[in-house]
Order: sequence, then C-alpha cells, then structure tokens
Amino acid sequence: MARTCAAAAFFLISWTAAFAGETPAAPHAYLYIGWPNNGEVVAAGKPFRVWFGLRDMGVAPKDVKLPNTGHHHLLIDTPIPPADKEIPSDRNHLHFGAGETETMIELPPGKHTLQLLMGDDKHIPHNPPIVSKKITITVK
Repeated sequence: MARTCAAAAFFLISWTAAFAGETPAAPHAYLYIGWPNNGEVVAAGKPFRVWFGLRDMGVAPKDVKLPNTGHHHLLIDTPIPPADKEIPSDRNHLHFGAGETETMIELPPGKHTLQLLMGDDKHIPHNPPIVSKKITITVK
C-alpha cells in the first residue's frame, strides 16, 4: 500500500511539473486573499474591496522578468486554468499586470468563489503554480 501511494504521489508531482510554466516559483511563496474572508457576506449593488496577500515573493508588472516575482490574477467562479498556458483574461480571470495588490469588484447576488493565482511576466503560472485557497462569499 505504501509503495502504491508513493508511486501515485511521484506520478502526480511529475505530471504537474511537466504541465507547468517555465518560471520557477519562489520556494516558500504563500498567496492569500486578505479580504473578504471565507464565508463573508457582502452587500449587493455596490463594489467591494478585495485585497491580495503575498509572502516570500515580490510583485512586478507584466513584462518585467525578475527572479521570485509575478503579478496577481483573481479567479472568480472558475477553476484554476492550465498551468502551462497563458492565464485567460475575461470576466472570470481578472489580470493585475500593473502590480496591483487590491481591487474593487461588484458581483451579482448569490454565492461566488474567489481565488488568486500568480502569473509570471507573460501571464503564465509559475512552476509549481502559486495559488491561494479558494474562498466562498455570498452577495446579498
């Protein structure tokens, strides 16, 4: 059993590395949503602030290639995109290529998920991808 689990873990790690971007991730980078908190209820009909937290890594605008840096992408109601491709730019994948660390968004009433993903100078996830926990909020 232990051998099977070890083999499965090795396969998963190898597969993930094979389908990740080329920019190495900072070794101890930690990405998180500082606000809103998981389970938060926000008012409908007006924008609310989302702020991004990042430790052990720097933020740099798109097209600026420096070691251990990247820029934020906010994923709204969507899974993490493929790690070896450019992060899409649409209403579910918001890019912060100027190096922003917060934003104001407005969402329709209901439950929504938010998650952050760091992208390199070309909007491609790092290797391994640097992602925050997915949180769920309710707009009422």
